Amino acid sequence: MASTTNPSSGENASEATSSAGGGAQTLLRGLDVIEAVADQTLTATELAERLGLTKSTAHRLASALVDRGFLANTPRSGYRLGPRILALGHRASEQADIIQLARPHLESLGTLTEDTVHLGIMDGDHTAALYLDKITGRRRINISSRVGERHPLTCTGLGKALILDESESWLAERFALDQAAGAPHADAALWQERMRGYAQGGYAFDLEENEDRIRCVSAPIRNASGQIVAAISVSSAAQYMDDTRMAGLRDDVRATAHAISHELGWSGQP
Repeated sequence: MASTTNPSSGENASEATSSAGGGAQTLLRGLDVIEAVADQTLTATELAERLGLTKSTAHRLASALVDRGFLANTPRSGYRLGPRILALGHRASEQADIIQLARPHLESLGTLTEDTVHLGIMDGDHTAALYLDKITGRRRINISSRVGERHPLTCTGLGKALILDESESWLAERFALDQAAGAPHADAALWQERMRGYAQGGYAFDLEENEDRIRCVSAPIRNASGQIVAAISVSSAAQYMDDTRMAGLRDDVRATAHAISHELGWSGQP
């Protein structure tokens, strides 16, 4: 039996491919609109200018997103994020497991540095750093920290990273409380001066303040709203952590903390 061909089949496939491509492009443009509005409220004209679209296309995309609740429209002001986005953001925040999310980044940092890497958060009453995870280093030294331990905020690198956004009055009070509670003795004026520099640089050091001959470099992790919710640190013996190496590690630790922060929705601004 002679075979027959359908001359329109190739055309249908081409149309389907074209339609799929067009749908993907529309989706990407819609996402561009959401990201633009996330920065500030914009009119259709402003959206068109920012995204390189015609005003009619920008209006059509924004109106569709309003219908689905992803955007809201305020008369004379423009488009802003809608209730659907807020609800999804809340769900994403609830689903984010900081330990599971951070673990691949911690392992990569441990491989890069060969030192011990920690992940920690502020404990429930905001008085100590709580260690959540630990990647053991490859060097012939023992960092005695354990998951579940609590350490003073003001004498550990990880603890300092957790409080970088606090006011100087809050820091002075916390320092005094830690000293009174038995934290290793430190000079208050020098500690405050160092904290100012750490806050400006977005990192913190432990210069053998918590444990003799152990130094560490730390950096904060931020959530979608820019708040510090956790911190990471790289710790090692002082013989592997001279001032030059600590300065070099600073960028690696901050980059890892930023990568974790971006997975939590951080846009890059405190």
